[in-house]
Amino acid sequence: MLASATTYEITWQKLPDDFVLDDEPVDNINQPLLAAALTESLELTGRLPANALTMTNYGICATLNNKIVVKAPDWGFVPSIQVSREEVKRSYTPRLQGDFPLIVMEFLSDTEGGEYSSKPTYPPGKWFYYEQILKVPNYAILEPETGELEVYQLDNLGRYELQTPDENNRYWIAKMNLFLGIWQGSRENRTGYWLRWWDEHGELLLWGWELAAKERQEKDAALRQVEQERQRAEQERQRAEQLAAQLHALGVEPEV
Repeated sequence: MLASATTYEITWQKLPDDFVLDDEPVDNINQPLLAAALTESLELTGRLPANALTMTNYGICATLNNKIVVKAPDWGFVPSIQVSREEVKRSYTPRLQGDFPLIVMEFLSDTEGGEYSSKPTYPPGKWFYYEQILKVPNYAILEPETGELEVYQLDNLGRYELQTPDENNRYWIAKMNLFLGIWQGSRENRTGYWLRWWDEHGELLLWGWELAAKERQEKDAALRQVEQERQRAEQERQRAEQLAAQLHALGVEPEV
């Protein structure tokens, strides 16, 4: 019989301290950069609550028929954890330690990483794990080199369904009240495609250097406005003096 989620007895247990995690480095230099960019804009715009958890190549745990499974998405977002940061330093177990992830993302690399693996038998593939075990409502897969983005959401049957982007080529992540989409440009000496957030009004959530540049522009604009007002006042003063001089030459003294 083909294994399914009902084949497993799923429990949520803390990862044992002596459990050996995979310490292999990420296989794509883009992954840490892409992940950090996603988190930074959330934090700087006040959309990362103090008890939220973002993860980068970090294990999410479940126990299936008394066997531990750990899968590490390239990026993920948990709305709220109920334990200290110290307790989730090595890994995270949903339900036991807080909410289930709201979204997980995988960034494709040159090697087959199993992002599409729906293998249901132990150990299950990533797709099966996210969809059937964790039931993560949003799953995004990005090809960094081409900027191709696929966003899947759980349908009423609990299966991932490929979403169609809106007219701006963005995807609405409802429980985050944000759009997710592709942006092309440069950051940290990398030029290419990036995943970015937009708010419900279509405003881009900015990174730190962008916020600083925007603040400088606003400050410069304010200074220019002040200078323009000063110049207008000076021009009005000069015109008033010229008019007074002309009237005086005609023997008319202006009323004070």
